[in-house]
Amino acid sequence: MENKEFMFKGMVMNGFVMLFVNLAVLILSNVGIVYSIILLDGSDGAEGGWLLGGSICLLFANIIMWCGLMQLEPNEAKVTTWFGKYSGTFSQTGFYWINPFYGTKKVSLRARNLDAEPIKVNDKTGNPVMIGLVLVWKLKDTYKALFEVDSQTMASNQNAVGSDTKGLMNALENFVRVQSDAALRQVAGQYAYDDEDSKAGEPTLRSSADEINEQLEQKLDERLALAGIEVVEARINYLAYAPEIAAVMLRRQQASAIITAREKIVEGAVSMVKMALDKLSTENIVELDDDKKAAMVSNLLVVLCGDDSAQPVVNTGTLNH
Repeated sequence: MENKEFMFKGMVMNGFVMLFVNLAVLILSNVGIVYSIILLDGSDGAEGGWLLGGSICLLFANIIMWCGLMQLEPNEAKVTTWFGKYSGTFSQTGFYWINPFYGTKKVSLRARNLDAEPIKVNDKTGNPVMIGLVLVWKLKDTYKALFEVDSQTMASNQNAVGSDTKGLMNALENFVRVQSDAALRQVAGQYAYDDEDSKAGEPTLRSSADEINEQLEQKLDERLALAGIEVVEARINYLAYAPEIAAVMLRRQQASAIITAREKIVEGAVSMVKMALDKLSTENIVELDDDKKAAMVSNLLVVLCGDDSAQPVVNTGTLNH
């Protein structure tokens, strides 16, 4: 997209110099008015009239000149227009004076933070999830911000849009909020919530945070470039199942955790039984037939895999009959 923003190239003067000039003109015009009144009361009324008219005109000019003074702090800018035509963006920090007939609109170039409330979206498998993001953004192109999107009429105080920087930036923030919502829905709908809902190896919302955040930044850049906004950082800061399925999904996760734990317990118990049988056979401690081995395996598995402590039974008989 073509970059239409450019720096202000009109006449710019030091603000302190023009401040003293304006004060001098103000004093001169007031002195002229007082002196002309004295002349009007005297014999030279014509000269007094001309002096009075000139002093009043000089006073009006001085009032207009005061409107050209402006002060800019770091990361602030003023967009100038000449009777409706864009004349450039002035961003020099300090105290300056420009032609007061230029229209100016003050904007902030500082980074702003947006903590979006979690919204309900459907993931790739159709499960409703709650997802939220935190976004850091700043204004990069002032021309697009003011003239490519209708940010001025979206501001809370349309009549003071030139001086109401907060209202104008809040209007841009509303634009960012709406586009962030749309981008978040688009990205979240392309992934499953977790590994249980996706195919093996596929990225998910829970396990692939870096990939999701990178794609989210890309989508936001595409949407917000129209308004001259640069995305500094975008990250998902909240992710959970929607309330209506949260309890069911929690039980599913608990069941999955129990199954995984049981698999580990059985795997360990089998290896321990095998080790015990191999030890007994290798060291010739006792000879066991198949029935005795089966009974021993059964007893050991019950002891090792059971949730409760085993109650020992002392066998006073012999192993061989």
